[in-house]
Amino acid sequence: MTDYKRKYWKRSVSLVMLLFALMIYDLTLGSFSISLKEVFKGILNYNPENAGEMTVHIFRFPRVMMAVIAGAALSVAGLLMQTLFQNPLAGPYVLGINSGASLLVALTTMSSIHIFGSDVGIVFSAMVGAFASGIFILFTSLYVKNKVSLLLVGIMFGSFTGALISVIQAYADPDNLKAFMLWSFGSLQGVEYNQLGLVGGLVFFGIAISVLLIKPLNLLLLGDNSAFLLGVNVKMIRVLIILSTAILTGVVTAYAGPIAFVGLVVPNMVKMLYKTANHYHLLAGSMLVGAILIVLCDVAMQLLSPIVNLPLNALTALIGAPVVIWIIMRKF
Repeated sequence: MTDYKRKYWKRSVSLVMLLFALMIYDLTLGSFSISLKEVFKGILNYNPENAGEMTVHIFRFPRVMMAVIAGAALSVAGLLMQTLFQNPLAGPYVLGINSGASLLVALTTMSSIHIFGSDVGIVFSAMVGAFASGIFILFTSLYVKNKVSLLLVGIMFGSFTGALISVIQAYADPDNLKAFMLWSFGSLQGVEYNQLGLVGGLVFFGIAISVLLIKPLNLLLLGDNSAFLLGVNVKMIRVLIILSTAILTGVVTAYAGPIAFVGLVVPNMVKMLYKTANHYHLLAGSMLVGAILIVLCDVAMQLLSPIVNLPLNALTALIGAPVVIWIIMRKF
C-alpha cells in the first residue's frame, strides 16, 4: 500500500469515527437529555411507554439521519457541478439549481397546481425543477466560456426564480404561505421515520449514478476535447451529471428546504484535505465531510436553542459565505 493510500484510509476512517460520534452526541441533545442506553433502544426497538426512547425514534433519529443524508447529497452534487463546469465556485445553490427546485415546490405547495398532491409529488416537483435548472445552466455554459460570467448567470437565474416565487406568494393562501416560508428557512425535521427509506433510497440512487461516472469525471478534468478523444461520450456524461445533481438536490430541497453553500464549500475542503483529483477519493470524502458539517450545524442549533433558534439555512450561510470569500481571494 502506497503512502498516499495509507493516508487516505487513515483520514477516511477518522472521518467515519468522527461522524458516528457526532451522530450519537446529537441524538442525546434536545429539550431534555437522553442517555446512550435510551438512544440505542430508541433506534433499534423502542418502548412507546418510555418518553426518551419514543422521542429518539420519532423525532431525533429521523432528524440526525436527514442531516447525514442532506450533507452527503449536497456535497456530492457540488463536486459534480465543479467538475462539470471546471469551476471551484460552482455549486447547486450558486448556479441556481436549488432555486429551480424551490420554484417548483412553491408551485406545488402554494398554488392549485399539484402534480400528485403528496410527499412524492413535492419530491418529484423539486427534482424536475432542479433538472430543468441544470439543463439551462449547462446550455448557457456552451455559450458563456468565462467562469465568472457563468456564475453571474446562475445568480441572475436564482434572482429571477426568486421573483417568480414572490409573485406566487402574493396570491397564496395564508396557511400555505406560512408553511412555505418555514420550509424556506431550512429544517431537518421535515422527515418522519417511515419516510427515511424513500429519501435514503433516492439519494443512494443519485450517488450510485455519480459513482458509475468516476472514470469519466476524472477524464473531464483534462478538458472536454481530451476526454472525447479518450472515448468519453461527453454529451451523455453531462446529462447524467445533471440527472444525478437533480436527484440529490431535489430530494434534499423538497424535505429540508434550500440549504445554502454546502455543495460549494465541502468539495473545496475535501480537495485540500485529500490533496487529490481522483473522484473515487473525492466522492467518499465529500459524503463524509458534508455529513459531518450538517450534523455539526444541527448540534450547534440544539445547543443554542435555549438562547436563539437559528434556521439551518442561516447557519450554513454564516459558515459558508466567509469560506467562499476566502476561496475567491485564493483562486482568482
